[in-house]
Amino acid sequence: MTFPDDFLSVDDLTGGQLLTLLDTADRAKADRARRMACGSDLAHDVLRGRTVALVFEKPSTRTRVSFQVAVTELGGQPLPLSSAELQLGRGETIGDTGAVLSRYVHAVVVRTFGQDRLQELAEGAGIPVVNALTDLEHPCQAVSDLQTFREVHGGFTGRTLAYVGDGNNVANSLLLAGAKVGLSVHVGHPDGHGPAADVLARARTIADDTGAKIEVTTDPNEAVAGADAVYTDVWASMGQEVEAEDRARRFVPYRVTPELMANAAADAIFLHCLPAHRGEEVSAEVMDGPSSRVFDQAENRLHAQKAVLTALLVRESEAA
Repeated sequence: MTFPDDFLSVDDLTGGQLLTLLDTADRAKADRARRMACGSDLAHDVLRGRTVALVFEKPSTRTRVSFQVAVTELGGQPLPLSSAELQLGRGETIGDTGAVLSRYVHAVVVRTFGQDRLQELAEGAGIPVVNALTDLEHPCQAVSDLQTFREVHGGFTGRTLAYVGDGNNVANSLLLAGAKVGLSVHVGHPDGHGPAADVLARARTIADDTGAKIEVTTDPNEAVAGADAVYTDVWASMGQEVEAEDRARRFVPYRVTPELMANAAADAIFLHCLPAHRGEEVSAEVMDGPSSRVFDQAENRLHAQKAVLTALLVRESEAA
């Protein structure tokens, strides 16, 4: 299956392409576990001789580490870069940066602010560009979220994922990803903190074809009713620190507690993209309880990144 040149948004992929990524991620996970059990070398030669630049304008733990390890274990060379190490801080356009990097490396993974910055870099580059987080979307996170959900529940048809809290980049990507694979997504958010209107409209259009149900409400109990997974994120993301105190007051009804989880399905799992603040968006009882799959979810970032890199850098003509 041929993939697009870049992965800037979940909407860049079809539902079939997303499912192919999940299958690739599952194989990568199983292969890594087998190699570790046998004491074998974890390195492959999938990306042998290729360098992947990792450009991070925002701090990161899981995204940076998982991508760096993914490139290394696929046999490539990761090149971590911060904006302070590039000319971005001295006036060079991000499009020019993309054009220059494309002369040196084989792909660029970018964690930045506006989606427009990512788009500009991709337009300047002649190599694959991957969205490692923007203010609008977090598509690689969504791939690992779907992988984790499917590991537990076996599939997506007839299932529901509920997201409660800030309608941020994670929520936006979950709406698109769920709609693509036929997974219903319910979002419960405070007034004024819903997902992006254009993303919501697009997810509903996609869902009309896949049978998923996209619902948005300001009632957290309504959002999680009968859900197979309950998902949340921090109340104040990077760049929103000045709003943290106000959000901490307004978001309290959206805290994921045992009481809120009781409205979900009996076998519902709890998901969080991390880092988590126990006692704020989630109680310690849920975060550390038997329904929590947050560390499986974090591990799956590694396998999802491998799947994305393989899809973009290893074309069918090369695999033949």
